[in-house]
Amino acid sequence: MTLTFAGCGSFLPASGPDTGEISSVSDSQQLKDIQIVDLNDTVVNTLLLSQKQNSFSETFNASIRSGNVIGAGDVIEVSIWELSPALFSGVVFDPRSSSAASHVTTLPEQMVNSEGTINIPFVGQIEVAGRSIQQIETEIKRCLKGKANQPQVLVRTVRNNTTNVTVVGEVASSIRMPLTARKERVLDALAAAGGVRMPVNKMTLQLTRGSQVQAMPLDMIIRDPKQNILLLPDDVVTLSYQPLSFTALGATGKNEEINFEAQGISLSQALARSGGLQDNRANAEGVFIFRYESAKALGLHWKGLLIRPDGKIPVIYRVNLKDPATLFIAQNFIMQNKDLLYVSNAQAADYQKFLNMVVSIVYPVVNVINAIPSLP
Repeated sequence: MTLTFAGCGSFLPASGPDTGEISSVSDSQQLKDIQIVDLNDTVVNTLLLSQKQNSFSETFNASIRSGNVIGAGDVIEVSIWELSPALFSGVVFDPRSSSAASHVTTLPEQMVNSEGTINIPFVGQIEVAGRSIQQIETEIKRCLKGKANQPQVLVRTVRNNTTNVTVVGEVASSIRMPLTARKERVLDALAAAGGVRMPVNKMTLQLTRGSQVQAMPLDMIIRDPKQNILLLPDDVVTLSYQPLSFTALGATGKNEEINFEAQGISLSQALARSGGLQDNRANAEGVFIFRYESAKALGLHWKGLLIRPDGKIPVIYRVNLKDPATLFIAQNFIMQNKDLLYVSNAQAADYQKFLNMVVSIVYPVVNVINAIPSLP
């Protein structure tokens, strides 16, 4: 029977390759580009280093802005106070006195032109682009010295067209949020847009600043205040819902595509979500993760291998769950989107299937033979 099983094992029904077939892929000329890597502490630590992404606080300059500045396209309003005799017209009366206490003139709203200037009567063009409100007030006051009687100047931003942050993606309402002297942060922009439309733990927030682009799980930004960085003019905040998933096949509790959160899950969590290993089928030494891995991820030089255009190669990570130390390693191995988790059948399970097949064939024949003597 053993010899028969050895010869017929390849014809038994199965959900996928067994441990031996997977382990021998490197011997196949057709599958020679597939690499098998035994999962251990060294491999996991190397992968963690290669997969580490910079945070917002590391990528973007965290320097605090001194204040908002006026730019070309902003609309501002200038008011000028002076004592009598006044250069400008307009009077403000002191309610405690019957005489005019001071004169105030509010100039018409002006949009800062492409040269970054505005016009002030009796002064001419004043450069305001790149200056703060306080700096503009000081400059106008300086230019009016000797012309107006003890002038005081107040500048107000009527419409902010330059210092804005754009918020788009899976938010309640895409907006352009003006930045103020309050110094808004990433989560302020998210709140101004009405929050996200999907669960927080499944959302990714991307911040674009000039040529710099960095993405982080939204849940991580909420939990770490250091990542809630200050926003700068023209920043783009993009919220995206990118469902991550892995596929579980073979001798697991359930064979299906399983979604997981944006912050990622470990191999041990993936095994639990797939229902664990089936005791009556699974080979605990035959747990495999199929992945297209970056050729540089493991710090090895894959000479002579066929590397895909995206710089990745097919890798099979082999896991031996019969080794208790592997249970610690599995807690640090991070699953990636589109990973395939496969658990092969134990040899005893295949042997049991063979016995069931033999019994299903032999038993009816024996019944027929036993029934023949009773025939007339």
